[in-house]
Amino acid sequence: MDWAVIPPNIPYLLGGLWISVQLAAVTIAFSFPLGCLIAVGRLSSNRWISGFCGAFVNVLRSNPLILILFWFYFLVPLLIGRAVGDLTSTIIAFVIFFAAYFTEIVRSGIQSVGLNQIQAGLSSGLTYQQTMRYIVLPQAIRAMLPALTTECIIIFQATTVAYVIGVSELLHRTSLVAERTIRPAELYVFVAVVYLVICYSASLFARSLEKSR
Repeated sequence: MDWAVIPPNIPYLLGGLWISVQLAAVTIAFSFPLGCLIAVGRLSSNRWISGFCGAFVNVLRSNPLILILFWFYFLVPLLIGRAVGDLTSTIIAFVIFFAAYFTEIVRSGIQSVGLNQIQAGLSSGLTYQQTMRYIVLPQAIRAMLPALTTECIIIFQATTVAYVIGVSELLHRTSLVAERTIRPAELYVFVAVVYLVICYSASLFARSLEKSR
């Protein structure tokens, strides 16, 4: 194996890694708040709201990410009547898809807080929304930190799916370099090590959060 192919291409590959990190960060920044909102909706006493939120979660969680990505990649341009960039389509699909998974994490976290906390908030004069925002969610998020960290790792790993529609993330750039240099083994091993270092480090952080609870 000729590892000399790696150093000259590191700047280009790191550019792809930066795109992967940005895609993951934007996805988390938008999908987590959306997941919180839908989780509160799932626990609503209004059956229409809880039913809609439940259907949203079940539909998204019952389909693979790559299929959701294709839906938005081909459907969004038809709906708005103009072309949408690959990265924009990917962000929309990722945010919608992972919001469903954050919803279930947040819902279980809220339920772990207990009904008595909600009743205490309501009896103190707060509305249901204020009780969730100021009393329940802050406690639930602390309990959910390990699960949230793990989900963030999964999102970072999932950015490789964007490769199929041509987003220039790390795996896509690696494949281009591999085709040009005819050194796929060395390049894919290098990328595997990069993902291993990043994801394993993040998993250690998640374990430390779990132990500190």
